[in-house]
Amino acid sequence: MNKSVTIETYVQEALQSCTFAVLATEGEGQPHASLVAITPSDDFKELIFATYRSTRKYNNLTKNGKVAVLFENRCANNIRQQDITVLTAFGNAEELNNEAFEPAFESHVFKHPEQRTFLSSKDCAIFRIKVAAYQLVLGIDDVNWWEINE
Repeated sequence: MNKSVTIETYVQEALQSCTFAVLATEGEGQPHASLVAITPSDDFKELIFATYRSTRKYNNLTKNGKVAVLFENRCANNIRQQDITVLTAFGNAEELNNEAFEPAFESHVFKHPEQRTFLSSKDCAIFRIKVAAYQLVLGIDDVNWWEINE
């Protein structure tokens, strides 16, 4: 890692440039991966996403909130293969309701306006992931961790 650039800077750049990520959940011993639209909090300690309540993802999350979320920077234009980085957030997801729902809804629809109808559906649930750590992989021998302290 370029020591003049901190892992926090890499995380910030990845989360600002990538709007979608792969969410990994687990149910009854079986892993499940889904592509989701992600909205990070300003301090990158929380991630917001939405899903229908009728999905395997929702069922898994209500039984076990532990998740991993994988981002990669190929979403940026003109990235050479040797410059691809992978960022994984590890944390716990919880469904939002009541007073936490509206600000998360507004933030998520601001970043993903094409999802307004989906987010407004009665079957749509919004989740917040409280990130415990980020793992940044810059190469086979360049793996870095950022533990999030509350």
